[in-house]
This record gives sequence, C-alpha cells and structure tokens, in this order.
Amino acid sequence: MNIIGRLTRDAQVRTTSQDKQVVNFSIATNDSYRNKQGQRIEQTTYFDCSYWNSSNVAKILTKGVLVELTGRVSARAWTGSDGETHAGLDFHTSNIKLHGGGRKSETVKGAAPVASNAISGQITEDDLPF
Repeated sequence: MNIIGRLTRDAQVRTTSQDKQVVNFSIATNDSYRNKQGQRIEQTTYFDCSYWNSSNVAKILTKGVLVELTGRVSARAWTGSDGETHAGLDFHTSNIKLHGGGRKSETVKGAAPVASNAISGQITEDDLPF
C-alpha cells in the first residue's frame, strides 16, 4: 500500500530491548470529496509510522516534509484513562520517498538511505530536497 502525507512531528529513534533501532514518526494525509448537497468535505487521516531498516533516515524526517510511504497498515484500539475508547492507524513502512517539491527527491529502501545524487549513499545537507 502507498500513502502520501506530511510529517506532523520530527521523527524519533528508539531502541528496543533487543537493541534494534526503530524510527517512529507520524503523518497526516488529506482527502476531499463532494457530498450529496455539493459541499466539499475535507478529511484528514493520521498514521503513526515505524521504519526499521535504517535509523539514519530520522535526520531528514522533520515536521512538514512531504513523504510517500510504501508498507502495510494496521488498526489498533485502546481504552484511555478516562474510560473513552480510541482507535488509531499504524503504518509499517518498508520504503520512504521524500517529495521536496524542488529540484531533488530521495528514496530510502533497504538497509541504508540512498539519495538520487549521492554516490556513497551518505546524505548531506546539500542532498536535502528542501
């Protein structure tokens, strides 16, 4: 499944009890449609995302960046401390493509991030698409 959205906060790297690193971030996707009365309805969906392949990508996943993600979605439900039932969507990301809207874009897949113009696979400030 592919989704496109903007990061709602900077990515964070966490280490599991088995010493594996995961990058966690959240994105918002927007959709619009017209109802029967002809009014445009805007709908925003939020996804909590995880990426396990490389923690280096967290440096470039900052709030507001437009990304295209490939992976799988799962739903979760929980009861809050106030007794209210809540639900959320998790997106287990296998591929990240940055859309800067500018001159460059980057794709991250597999074990290390790869910039479209970086031979060594290392991302520098000059390689950022924004």
